[in-house]
Amino acid sequence: MENPLRALLDLPETERVERGLQFTPREIAQQPDSWKVTYQRCLNQTQPLQAILARAGVSAASRTVFLVGAGTSDYACRALAPLLRQRWNCDVWPVPSTTLLTDFDQYHRPGREYFWISVSRSGDSPEGVALLERALTQHPEILHLVITCNARGQMAQLCGRHPDRAFALLLDEAVNDRGLAMTSSFTNMVLAGQCLANLENLSAFGKVLGQMVDAGAQFLPLAAETAATITTLGCQRACFIGSDVLRAVADESALKVVELTAGRVSTVAESALGLRHGPLSSLDGQALLVAFVSSDPRRRNYERDLLNEICRKRLGRARVVVTSGPTDDVAALADYTLQLTCPPGFADEYRAVLDVMLGQLLGLFASLRCGLKPDQPSPNGAITRVVSPIQTYS
Repeated sequence: MENPLRALLDLPETERVERGLQFTPREIAQQPDSWKVTYQRCLNQTQPLQAILARAGVSAASRTVFLVGAGTSDYACRALAPLLRQRWNCDVWPVPSTTLLTDFDQYHRPGREYFWISVSRSGDSPEGVALLERALTQHPEILHLVITCNARGQMAQLCGRHPDRAFALLLDEAVNDRGLAMTSSFTNMVLAGQCLANLENLSAFGKVLGQMVDAGAQFLPLAAETAATITTLGCQRACFIGSDVLRAVADESALKVVELTAGRVSTVAESALGLRHGPLSSLDGQALLVAFVSSDPRRRNYERDLLNEICRKRLGRARVVVTSGPTDDVAALADYTLQLTCPPGFADEYRAVLDVMLGQLLGLFASLRCGLKPDQPSPNGAITRVVSPIQTYS
């Protein structure tokens, strides 16, 4: 079977423009190569990044790090939190900008020291901009690091006006996705956060990065073929499950399918144990189940038990498993088993950029099946590439 993603990329330009395929397929396909560029950018910025992390005191037990973003950017933060918490040995919590804007005082306690890492593709998200402005104006004691794909965005500009308290880590313009749905921006912002976690020895992290690039390049065509095949089933619902970092992947995959199909495919994301508390009822004959199965033995036991229960009850139209390492214990529990070609012992904390590409591709091919244009999949204008401005209240 011809790689269906490659087939979209090879369409004549006029057809790609007409069908809304000018950006999204290319932005999904470029991801493994783009990770090398992001890594090099972080490597080139090692000294200023080390300086702000040292000033922020991220290794101090008294320090609280907030990872701040909205929507896909919030899911990027959730995918990073476990790794940063582990490497920095301090409190690291993803807190959506949409929550901080309305409940700021509930999250900041006197006597605590805070460091914010804000994540934003455009740097123009109204909540993110308003929140950063407020913090810089009213809380000068908070230091900020902004990861963004847009050097011209308002958040990057704010950092430029407050160099004593804020630093912008600017990613390559090529990953400032032009399509409505964030794809390469998500994985590259996650990778930038992974570089921060390994900043003390970023050169050594280059070996892990190489493994991710190789695994991603091999996974893309396999995931594209699987996604294109599955979407021909016409499932009206999709359920994504994962644990820890992979729960953030499940959330982001669910969002990609909803965004790119304008809600015509409804989705739910949960942990393996959480799914059993109600959402399991959504797995009927029109539902797709995608399980991002952990490499951690304890988490994997719970996930395998859930898959066994789903098979025993004959729930769902189709079941897909994505995992790293051996598949013997889960292959019989799925209709499709996708194996990441990662080396033994490859940590789940680095898998988000790999696994999520299946969710992106399911969204892309489901969008086409729904007769939509993936670059602009919201025909009634309900959502836009950058969220509409809002009124802010003090």
